[in-house]
Amino acid sequence: MRKKTYKLCLAAILTVTLTTGCGEGKSSTETEEAQGTSEETANDSTGQKNSVIVAMGTNSEPESGFDPAYGWGAGEHVHEPLIQSTLTVTTTDLTIDYDLATDMQVSDDGLTWVVTIREDVKFTDGEALTAEDVAFTYNTVKENSSVNDFTMLKEAKAIDSTTVEFQMERPYSIWPYTMAIVGIVPEHAYGPGYGENPIGSGRYIMKQWDKGQQIIFEANPDYYGDTPKMKQVTVVFMDEDAAYAAVMAGQVDLAYTAASYSSQTIDGYQLLAYESVDNRGFNLPAVPASRDADGNAIGNDFTSDVNVRRAINIGIDRQEMITHVLNGYGTEAYSVCDKMPWYNDKAEVSCDREAAKALLDNAGWVVGADGIREKDGIRAEFNILYPSNDSVRQALAADTQNQLKELGINASIEGVGWDSAYTRALAEPLMWGWGAHTPMELYNIYHTLEGGMAEYSPYANASVDQYMDEALAATSLEESYELWQKAQWDGTTGITQEGDIPWIWLCNIDHLYWARENLMVAEQKLHPHGHGWSIVNNVDQWEWKGTDF
Repeated sequence: MRKKTYKLCLAAILTVTLTTGCGEGKSSTETEEAQGTSEETANDSTGQKNSVIVAMGTNSEPESGFDPAYGWGAGEHVHEPLIQSTLTVTTTDLTIDYDLATDMQVSDDGLTWVVTIREDVKFTDGEALTAEDVAFTYNTVKENSSVNDFTMLKEAKAIDSTTVEFQMERPYSIWPYTMAIVGIVPEHAYGPGYGENPIGSGRYIMKQWDKGQQIIFEANPDYYGDTPKMKQVTVVFMDEDAAYAAVMAGQVDLAYTAASYSSQTIDGYQLLAYESVDNRGFNLPAVPASRDADGNAIGNDFTSDVNVRRAINIGIDRQEMITHVLNGYGTEAYSVCDKMPWYNDKAEVSCDREAAKALLDNAGWVVGADGIREKDGIRAEFNILYPSNDSVRQALAADTQNQLKELGINASIEGVGWDSAYTRALAEPLMWGWGAHTPMELYNIYHTLEGGMAEYSPYANASVDQYMDEALAATSLEESYELWQKAQWDGTTGITQEGDIPWIWLCNIDHLYWARENLMVAEQKLHPHGHGWSIVNNVDQWEWKGTDF
């Protein structure tokens, strides 16, 4: 067994949703009075404020509560140790650091991971956190997780009070990234209802949850790490318009916002923009049209031509989209893993419409009298789907539609619900949102399933599959990074421009927030998909500047 070395590196509470002109809620005066009564307990002995009110989207509220087995810590709820502690964390450069863990080793065959944990950690009920709790947590999420895939884990065992052993079903080199999203729960206090009354060992204790409205966290006085500077964190759930109104009224300290509000100015607030790997892009079904056993349409006769996919990829002006759709708040996207340690920059292309047209010409797609190309009776056209409740994806679809027309491609756009989107995307492009702090995002999109095709859009490449399989079986993260990069492009084949290009990535949207001018938000790492809990990853390090609040 080889040792792996990793870089170590408000007494008064908002109790109802703020009023925005519809629905019920406290008046602005009532809310201000409530905030006013909190000043004595919201400040420390020096008069320095040590509480903050953060507005998040309504879809950020965890429906199943704060239970790691049911999604807390993953997806929209990605976070650093907040209520529960995790074995590892990701750093600002997306490498691995330790939280509860102090050491980890992996066997030569990659089937056994041994992790040593700290001895000085207690749950907030006073009980010690031991390797038994770690093993219990992982065995529980393996059996019950509704969000994450734990099929690679065979069993977790406590060797002694500070050592846990993970037996794997198959080698899984990126296990340290999985350990960064699984909060450890207490075996002695876990059961039905845990998600609503969680006990953990993290930086904060959940003191109150008014469902549909707010959650209040208070600093854990027995936290084993650095003492949190913010003693109280209140999260209120609002839609974009309500959040903007709350900022205008001065009722929250920080609130998420959309690019459509970015040109506004608000007295006492500044607009913060954080880079993300929150991708937007669309799939291009890479096989000819057919039907599955249930009669569902699969594939597309136009987009199955690789020259079409390559032409679209270089025919899109991504910066134009960022300027016109995102008001400049975004970065060009070329893959689902931009800016990550496993990203292959061979994915990058420049917009060249003349070259795109030449590709289509040479492939036999001839411009007709109506300006739309055609080949062998097949018209150069398709329908772009987008989630009907997402205005940004709708705008990106419309912009794509306009840009493709210049190439002689006729695209229509249609808003749909997720109940039909997944099935229809097997034959029609869909405007997706992806982006996570793990290479599995690449795997989940491009690797084939047992049926011989990828899950979200029909595509298959045995070489790409092999590289990803080898990456998971690698003996180190560093070795796996190179293999993930080869899956994208190895000089001969892959998923980039000179390869199969079955997906077109457009932009990584910046995550925008209105924040009080004297609120010092700590340095953020790249945010994943989802404009939610990632902003409070390091809320314990936030500070107020001055004493005039």
